[in-house]
Order: sequence, then C-alpha cells, then structure tokens
Amino acid sequence: MHDISLITTIAFGFAAALFFGLVAKKIGLSPIVGYLLAGIAAGPHTPGFVGNIQLAGQLAEIGVILLMFGVGLHFHLKDLLAVRNIAIPGALGQSTLATLAMVGVATLAGWSWTQGVVLGIAVSVASTVVLLRVLMDSRTLETASGHVAIGWLIVEDIITVLVLVVLPALAVNTSLDNVALDAAHGGTEAGKGVLWAAGIAILKLVALGAIVIVVGSRFVPWVLMRVARVRSRELFTLAVLVMSIAIATAAYAAFGASMALGAFMAGMLVGQSKFSHQAGSELLPLRDAFAVLFFVSVGMLFDFRSVMQTPLLLAGVLVVILMVKPLAAFLIVLLCRHTVHTGLVVAGGLAQIGEFSFILAEVARANGLIPTEAYSLLVAGAIISISLNPIVFNRLLALEPWIEKHASWVRWLGRRADEHGSAINAVTPHGDGAPADAIVVGHGPVGRAVTEVLGLFKVKPLIIEMNVDTVSELHNRGMRALYGDATRPEILKEACLEKARCLVITTPEPATRLAMIVAAREVNPGIHILTRARYVSEHAALREAGASVICCDELAGAAGLAEALLIDQGVPREQIEREIGRIRADWGQTVLSAVGDGSATK
Repeated sequence: MHDISLITTIAFGFAAALFFGLVAKKIGLSPIVGYLLAGIAAGPHTPGFVGNIQLAGQLAEIGVILLMFGVGLHFHLKDLLAVRNIAIPGALGQSTLATLAMVGVATLAGWSWTQGVVLGIAVSVASTVVLLRVLMDSRTLETASGHVAIGWLIVEDIITVLVLVVLPALAVNTSLDNVALDAAHGGTEAGKGVLWAAGIAILKLVALGAIVIVVGSRFVPWVLMRVARVRSRELFTLAVLVMSIAIATAAYAAFGASMALGAFMAGMLVGQSKFSHQAGSELLPLRDAFAVLFFVSVGMLFDFRSVMQTPLLLAGVLVVILMVKPLAAFLIVLLCRHTVHTGLVVAGGLAQIGEFSFILAEVARANGLIPTEAYSLLVAGAIISISLNPIVFNRLLALEPWIEKHASWVRWLGRRADEHGSAINAVTPHGDGAPADAIVVGHGPVGRAVTEVLGLFKVKPLIIEMNVDTVSELHNRGMRALYGDATRPEILKEACLEKARCLVITTPEPATRLAMIVAAREVNPGIHILTRARYVSEHAALREAGASVICCDELAGAAGLAEALLIDQGVPREQIEREIGRIRADWGQTVLSAVGDGSATK
C-alpha cells in the first residue's frame, strides 16, 4: 500500500485552511488567523486528524522561501529613503524597547535571557499583510502617515534579515546567557566567542551578497531573457521558482546562511530586473499556496496546555505586542517631530505580529535557541493581536482629539514639532507677507500636478506641507511653502487664508480633508474650496463640511477610460467631447440629487 501521508497532510491542510480562512474573513478577521486555527486543528494537541508535522515543516520551508523571495522582489530602497529620517530611528528604537521588555518578561517567568531576546525580536516585527490591510481599510495607505508605517515595516524586515544571519552563528558557538554569566565573573571569553561568531557570519553575508550581486545580476537576467523568448508561461514560472529555491539552498549549503536570507537576495535580484512584475504575477499563486501551508505548519505546533502553564509569559507577550510596541512607536514618532495622527497610525498598524515572527522563531528553534513552547506563545500572540488589530487601530485613531486636548505631555511634544516647523519657516520665509491667489495643501502626486499647472499660467501658489524635507526642497527651488498642519486654524492664518482667493486640498485621507475644510471655513467663511474625493460616497460629507468644488477620482477614471476607448474606436473629437461632457453632467446630477443641492462636482 502506498504511503499517502504527504497527500493527506496537504489535502487536510488546504481544506482546513479554506474553511477557517472563510470563517475568519466572514467575521472581519485576517485569513491568517484562520490558517493558524487550521494548523491547530491538524496538530497533535487537538482531537481528530493529525497531520505529519515533519512533512508539513518541509512544505513550510518552501513557503518561507517563497515568502522571503516575494519580500525581496518588492523591496524598493526609494520607499525607505523617502521616510528614512523617521522610519530608521523609529524601527530601531521600537525594536530595542520591545526586545528589552520581552527580556524582562521572560526573566520574570523563569526563561533564559537568550530566549527573551529571541522572543523580543520576534514580537517586535509586524505582519506586512495585516498592516497593508488595515491601512487600505482605513484609506490611509497612500497618505504620508501610511508611507511612514510602510517604511517603518521595511526597516523591521531588514533588522530581521540581519538577525537571521547572526542566530545560527550564536547557536553554534555559545549563547547569550553564557555571555552574561561570563561578564558577571569578569571574563570575556564567551563575549569574544559571540563577537567572533557574529563577525564570521557577517563576513559570510558580505561574501554571499557580493557573489549573488556580481554573478547573479548578470546571470539571472540572462537566464530569464532566454526563457522569456521561448514564450512559455510555464517555463518562465519554473525558471523563477528554480532560481529562488536554488539560490536559497546554495546560501545555506555554501555559507551556512538561512534559506530565508538566500531567498530574500534572490528576490532582490529578480526585482531589479525588467522581469520583476511578470515574475511576481507568475509566482504569486504558488507563493500564496505554500504560505498557507507555512501558517498551517506553525499552528500545528501550538500546544494550548503548555501556554496555560505559562500564563505570565503569555500575558507578557500580549502586553508587549498590544501596549509596549504601540506606545514606543507613538512616542518615537512624536519625538521625531511628526503629528499625533501619524503616531497613532504607526502605533495602531504595528500592534500585531505575523509571518516574519514565525520565520525568525523557526530558525531560532532549529538552532536550539528557543524551545517549541515558544512557538505556542507566538501563535497565541499572533491570533489574538491580528484579531484585535482593526479594533485597536480604529480606537487609537478615535482617541486623537482627546489626546491633543487632555494629554499635556503630548501637547508639549507637539509644541516641539511646531517650534521645529516655525524655525524652518523663519529661516526660509514662505513669502513676503503678501497673500497668495491660491493655497495648495499637500505636495504629493496630485499636489505637484496642480502646482505645475498653476505655474504654466504664472500663478505662484503657497504650498502647505507636513513633510519637513519637502518644504526645505521647495524653499531651495524658490517656491513659497509653509510647514504645518492645515487642519489647524493658526497654520491657515499664517498662510493668510483670510485674504486668499481659493484653497486646493489634495491630501488623499478623507477625515483629514474634512477637518481642513472645517478649519478653512472658520478662518475664511467665503473662501472657494476645491478638494479631491476618491469615491462618490464621500461627496455628501464634503459638501456638508463646506467644499465648493469636489473632483472625484472615480469620475476622472470613468471619463478617462471612456475618452481613450472612443479615441481608439475612431470617434470624431467633437463627439468625444460631447459624450464626455454628458458623462460628467450625468454623474454630477446623480451626486447632486443624492447630496441635496447644487454644489459643483467634477
């Protein structure tokens, strides 16, 4: 009789993941929660079917490789550089504080210092999937605050990659506990051993990186080009899969690095080539499938009884994830002289753990640095934190008005940010005191386009922007720019809004736009306010707040697609303009009838 344990493990794993994933999604949770629950159901610590843990672990290793390959594929240095002044110190500071807190919790619970450090690093890393979902649901992904959160997460990922290099070396030579014990007795041998091991590991990483970059940057595009010319999607997918697994295996076999690190480097190589988008689209279904098995295999190691035997440690893990991490992130954002809103977005978005936590824990467990029980703690922490994350995120954002009004220490930090902005505005004045014909809030893609169009007609607007670096850059280019939050009346008064003809709001966040309109009407009740709206559903609130003209992204997209289609069909220009005008008029009337009167819609 054939051994079908592999097939039954895969079949039950996928089936259970599908069921629990659907249930989780139905009740508003991340599917990751469902995948972990599926693993618990298939594990040896629950009644019923028991999957083959060894086989599941090997399949999960492929999932780790593909996950890390995807991270490397979508890693863009420019995204990090755009928010480097806050993301780099922020992520480093938060990770350090979370790790120290976890060391304290582990020590109180009777665990070793080494185990506390590894657990601390694991819980300091948030899930990319969960963060992106909560930012998209709250429509903050494309805002300045969302960009900071994404950059912060990129730095956390880089920290984890570096830790993956050092962990095997620590396990082979000595442990952090030996270092502490040796230091207590005045010795240095263990410390030298760790430093030597870490140094060797870093040298191996440099050698691996040099070989991968020098050889791979030429070899990988060459191979993909040859395969692409065959015009076979199957062969192209196979080529990408072979490269990801081959480089990961070579990194492990030749340099002793983790396969996860090798896969990350392989992803970076492909990501820098012109085949990155095609590689991502072809490998995505396969990556998602094996990623599901990865989370299922993690859940299979969950032991409820062992978790209940260490309630203090479980409570400590949850406190670090749900309280220490968000509070540390919030304070660091304020200390970096950013707004309370940005601090709350970053704090709420990072109050969870996910895939990177398990990848790091698996490497540590395989090297004997943490026991299997630590996996159960991380699974419990992930299920609870991911389930609560949307609630935590929304509750934190709702606290913004109360925090700014009642928390004196926050107001003090806010004044530091204001003083910093005032210093910038004083060093490089935003104008000669004369009011601007137009004030543009925000200098993102939409704001830049508006400013460029105004410049073509010799109109020099005043730009209000919350990014200090952007304001300095605009000043260097001789443009009028003011650092400040346009939701605050005093900033609008400094911009001479009471004497301006119009205000153009380009920020993508709905709640921020509403607050800006209300503040502008307070300063200048007769100001002409033009604002963007991503969805038609936002029009009523914007109209009620006092917007004069609302330009809808949905309408612009519909009109643009219709115009392109008619041009492609050879329709005369006059007829195209007539039809586009009709679309705008019909859509505008639909919005106005839903809103109640004749406010303009574009």
